[in-house]
Amino acid sequence: MTGPLQSIAQSLHANFQEPYLYLPAIVIGSGVAGLITRWIFTRLIMQLAGKTHGQLDDKLVAILRGPITWTVVLLGIGYALSISPLSALITTFSIRILKTIGFLIWTTASLRLVAVFIDLLESQRERYAFVQPQTKPLMSMLSKALVIFLGLYFLSLVWNINVTAWLASAGILGIAVGFAAKDTLANFFSGIFIIADGPYKLGDYIVLESSNLRGRVTSIGIRSTRILTRDDVEVIVPNAIIGNSTVVNESGGPYEKFRVRLDFGVAYGSDIDKVQEIVLSEAEKDTLVVAHPEPRTRFRALGNSSLDFQLLFWVETPELRGMAIHSLLSRIYKAFNEQGIEIPFPQRVVHMRNGL
Repeated sequence: MTGPLQSIAQSLHANFQEPYLYLPAIVIGSGVAGLITRWIFTRLIMQLAGKTHGQLDDKLVAILRGPITWTVVLLGIGYALSISPLSALITTFSIRILKTIGFLIWTTASLRLVAVFIDLLESQRERYAFVQPQTKPLMSMLSKALVIFLGLYFLSLVWNINVTAWLASAGILGIAVGFAAKDTLANFFSGIFIIADGPYKLGDYIVLESSNLRGRVTSIGIRSTRILTRDDVEVIVPNAIIGNSTVVNESGGPYEKFRVRLDFGVAYGSDIDKVQEIVLSEAEKDTLVVAHPEPRTRFRALGNSSLDFQLLFWVETPELRGMAIHSLLSRIYKAFNEQGIEIPFPQRVVHMRNGL
């Protein structure tokens, strides 16, 4: 039996030395190795990841499963090409194509990984203060741009492309574009600073003192910010204007409640204690006025024609200011009429001289 088995082994060994036999065997083996790798990720690692509480490991395995499988296959094909009897030019060109495919696969996977990690950081923003809803778009854009830039750089190395000349040309072109689009670039950089600094966020009620524009922020973009006014008109403000003006964030502070100052006057001789009692009573009855902090009155001045008071009260949100002022002025006016408290108006005394 030793003789026949030995002859069979020698025959197989001789046949396997033919490139048209062993090269397909390597390629097929690479495919089988890729399928085994995918099975390991699907059956074993995914089961282990499913036993954990968080979703991060499940997402990572789902993203990396495909690229790792294809990497195994491409490595096998690349090895088969490197030992093939093909010419050096064809072999080099083919291996570069394989590397290009690999870089494209991993660049796509890296973009997905960046999105997953940014979402993770945002979900734990109590630990990472630099990740907020208003900074997330900027971080996502810069991270993806970095991944794409690195992918293009490595591809240029694969194909032996000299990037120095391209970078120099891009620098000159960038200077020209900068002069031509300085306003657009000003809005762009102002948008980056607004997103990074966070003077306001989506839903905040702001006032631009330069234009006396007042409304709620509905969108924060790289080029502009959208503000919805009380007239239900959306105003698009370039970020460069916002960056160079004073912004009053009426929704900022420890809470969104907004304090309103309501000035009024009564005639001299009025019972000031009774006036304050009536005004506070009407403020407490109004449904637009919050109970805490409670309303209060202040005697501000002895005016030319009136005793000047000020009612301080809070509303739930800044946009309720106008409606609350209307409601309280109506209540106070009716209550003063019922109690006989006079609301004065400017008066002048004219003295006439005889003979004039």
